[in-house]
Formats: sequence, structure tokens, C-alpha cells
Amino acid sequence: MNQRHAPTARLLSLTLLALTACRSHDFPQYPPNYREYAYVTNGLSGTVTVLDVVNVRLDRELRVGQNPVAVAASPTRNEVYVVNSGAQGSQGTVSVINAENNTVAATIPVRSQPLSIELDPAGALAYVANSGSNSISVLDLNARREVAVIPAGEEPVSARIAPDSKSLVVASRRGNSVSIIDPAARGIRAVFAGCPGASDAVILPDSSKAFVACAAGHQVMAIALARPNANPAQPDRLETLIDVGRAPVQLALKPDGGELFVLNSLSDSISEVVTNTNDVGGATMIGDNPVRGQVSSDNSLLYVANLSSQYVTVYSIDDGRRIGSIRVGDGPSALAFSSSGLLLFVVDARSADVAVARTASRSLFTLIPTGRNPNAIAVKAFNLP
Repeated sequence: MNQRHAPTARLLSLTLLALTACRSHDFPQYPPNYREYAYVTNGLSGTVTVLDVVNVRLDRELRVGQNPVAVAASPTRNEVYVVNSGAQGSQGTVSVINAENNTVAATIPVRSQPLSIELDPAGALAYVANSGSNSISVLDLNARREVAVIPAGEEPVSARIAPDSKSLVVASRRGNSVSIIDPAARGIRAVFAGCPGASDAVILPDSSKAFVACAAGHQVMAIALARPNANPAQPDRLETLIDVGRAPVQLALKPDGGELFVLNSLSDSISEVVTNTNDVGGATMIGDNPVRGQVSSDNSLLYVANLSSQYVTVYSIDDGRRIGSIRVGDGPSALAFSSSGLLLFVVDARSADVAVARTASRSLFTLIPTGRNPNAIAVKAFNLP
């Protein structure tokens, strides 16, 4: 080899080696029949942006209903469900997307102004919170139809089903209350008042306890869920109201259920709650208007989207401190991991794009444009037959 070209050749070899290493580290090698997609709802476009996660690129944009505001992926079938809130006072719908060919397979009418959707662990039923009609629609996903309507508090915005499917916890924003519904009986089992602007709920993995964020105040409500088979039987009961920061809008639970992180949007902080004792371990300044958090599958890191910024903050749970931030688009508002956990997808509400970040290096990989006013995201991975 000509000696003048040897450094260039060595540099090229090192560059190719680095790119290969990056590819294998951040992008696993999948079998030919593997598919993974991220679905982003675009409120002002009436569409869903579909991203090909395997190849990290735009797949297509699907027309759904008016004002899509929420999305959930089935745990058992290759389907994705989109909540279309519709116009003020109008009936909403749920669009069913066939993930295998990314087409809209069905549309299910629900009630007025639906805002969220929750799927039962078996993937057979969905619970839609209808904020305009103070109700919960129960959907039979096999039959593609609404099979029951359960009354709830005033303006329900969130519904969460327990892992054992025996409790449905509903946060009613205008009613400042939490309703506990028996999914089998399809009726209200208990109501707890005193949660101003109830906005979000989580349930522990063992189905023993629920936590609800009181977004118009500065507290989180802790509720022990009923244990009818205990001796003696235990009803639903309020354990305590936990003081946190101002305007706690969302709750991020560790997968192991041991700790809960409260996003205090007006305090620019997170509060850490020990779930078995309801103790607040402390508050950490995290960013400008934190609105969404996501904990990594290994329980080690919390990623926080700060809406009034262009940053996602990374918080080390074991160390109890911020360890960095990722610059994304403008107005990060929703988060989702790829199934491998190597990529983090960040919905940027104001810049109308999705930032794709590498979790290993905590760095931005690329930005992919969406429709107008993107607001929610879900990821679905599966193997084709």
C-alpha cells in the first residue's frame, strides 16, 4: 500500500468499525418477520404518524377520526387503538389499526369527548374515559363495539385497570374525585372526594394499592384497593394524601412498583414516593414544566419530558440525582421506549416531530416530522406469522 494513503485507510477502517459497533449496540439484528412500529396521534391533523422502529424512519400517516388524543397498543394481538375526541360536545370514536398492514380496520363509536383508553391485561376489553358524558365506555375488542357504559365522576380523564383485573380506578378532573369500579359488576364500588383536578392514576403490580395525582393541588391520593378474599374482607379505603409539589400532573411508577415519581409541573420538580410506606423521599429540581416521565425496564433511570423546554432530563434512581439531559425538539410532551429499550421516542408538541434518542449514550439520533399537534405515542412489536 502507498504509505501516503495508509493513515486515510486506517481512519476509514476505524470509522467503519465505529459505525458497525454503533449499529449493533443501538439497533439489534431482528429476524426477517419481526416488525415494530411507533404510533403518534396528531390532534390537529386527524392523523396518526406511523414510525418504522426497526429502520428508524417514517412509515406512513394514517387518517383516523377528528382530534385524536390517546393511543394504546394491544398486549395480545397485533392491533393499536386510537381515541378520537371529536369536536366539542360531539360523539367520539376509537379507531382500530391493524398493525400488520397499518390500515384502519374498524371504527367504534363511544360517548362525548373521550380522552383516554385503557386495555385489560387479556386485551379483550377496553375502557374509555368520556370526559364530556361523565362515563366510562366498555368496549368488546373482539366484537368491535361498546357493550356497557359505567357512570363516573364529573369529567373523567383517566382510567387504570389493576393487573388482576378486579379494580378500575378512574380520575375525574372536574369532580375532584376518584371512583373505584368493579369491572366484573360494571358498577362503582367506592368514591373518594378531595383530589382537586384528579388527573392520572397508577396501580401497583400486586394490585394492592392505587395512587392518583391531584393536579389542581399539591397532593397524591393513596388508596388501598379492596381485598374481598382477605380474612376479614377489606374494602377500598383511603390511606392518605401525600404532600408533593405544585400541580402534580403525572405519575411514573417503577416496573417493580417500589417507588413512584410525581411530576410537579408548576414546581419544576419530581417527588419520589416509597409506595409501601407512602413516604416522600425528597424532591429534585428536574426541568422547565415536567409533564411526562418514563422509567427504564431495569428500574434504574427516569426520563422526564419538560414541556416548556427542548430537553428530556435523565435521573438516576439509585443515586437520587440528575445525571444528564438530551436535547430534543420543542415542547417534549410524551415518551415511549422501543421494545429493546435502546431507543427513546419523544413527542415534541410545538415543533411537530418525534425525537429519537439513544439511551446508551443519552444522545439524539434523529428527528422525524409528524402531523400537527402530536400528543401521544405507543409502540407495538410483533412477529409476522
